[in-house]
Amino acid sequence: MKKLLFATILTPIISFSQGKEDLHYFKSKDSLVGVKNKAGKIIVPAQFKIFSYLKDGDPVEGETILFDGSKEGEKLEKNAWGYVYDRKGKFLYKPFLYDNGADYFSEGLRRLVKNGKVGFADRNGKIVIQPEHDFVSPFNYGYAAFCDGCDWEKTEDEHRAMVGGTWGVMNVKGQAVQPVTKQSGEEIEVNGKYYPNPFQYNEKEKNILQFFEKQKKKLSDLYYVNVYNKLSEKEKNLYFEIVERPKENFPYYQVNTYDYRKKDLGTLYRFKFLVSEDGKTFYAIEDFNEQKIPFEDWLKEEVKNAENFQKEHKDNPNQYINQ
Repeated sequence: MKKLLFATILTPIISFSQGKEDLHYFKSKDSLVGVKNKAGKIIVPAQFKIFSYLKDGDPVEGETILFDGSKEGEKLEKNAWGYVYDRKGKFLYKPFLYDNGADYFSEGLRRLVKNGKVGFADRNGKIVIQPEHDFVSPFNYGYAAFCDGCDWEKTEDEHRAMVGGTWGVMNVKGQAVQPVTKQSGEEIEVNGKYYPNPFQYNEKEKNILQFFEKQKKKLSDLYYVNVYNKLSEKEKNLYFEIVERPKENFPYYQVNTYDYRKKDLGTLYRFKFLVSEDGKTFYAIEDFNEQKIPFEDWLKEEVKNAENFQKEHKDNPNQYINQ
């Protein structure tokens, strides 16, 4: 199921949207969705068919307004799904279609579609990589694969795969990057080729990452406790990288976790973290709306869940030992 909400008993939960004008979704008599402010002024008219569990009065989260559905009377654009507006009601872009809905943010960027081409927008709705390619993958470890002249083809299991065309790899500035000819061991593998490590840090950022490095063994054991196959210490190795830095409406560093292959762990928000702009306060991201909770509270809950799992599965091959 897409975007499943999980309940939590942890407090406090602090939303990124504090200090913004209160906006909420509303439904018309014919169940079309729009957005109003707290005073009842219509910001975006009710004109969208939303098929999720959105309820009348649900708040608008984040820096932009997302309508995760189709627009009444408008033909769907190929590979696009939904509409994004700014909080004043100005249309910004159409997200890329992914997992039967609007694309998720990955490393702070979401794919968008314009005139059949794919680009990226940031959390403020600004288009930071112009839509110029026929397809682009989500960013992983600072890189995204792109292709031109390619198209979707159904596979034997009825899924779709991108085939044909000319492929390349871009960095977060949208620049094409060439693979290395000689490896040093620090590179990142993308589609069978190796590219330079894209991350560089100042002293404050190194200290932020050191916080996670000191707890790497515990965090690794917690993450892999319910994996069925026995893993080696190499396979349980984790990498922590800063994928977003403080910007307008976002006074945090975001730290993502990657597996030993430097691949995203494959979850929307679990084992992704935020650090205050001064580098002193640490949070875990709690759900897809990017609510956050204090790191220590999150860690206690993860330990509790791991210990309960081991009680119920005494033969689990990847043991968590609380030290």
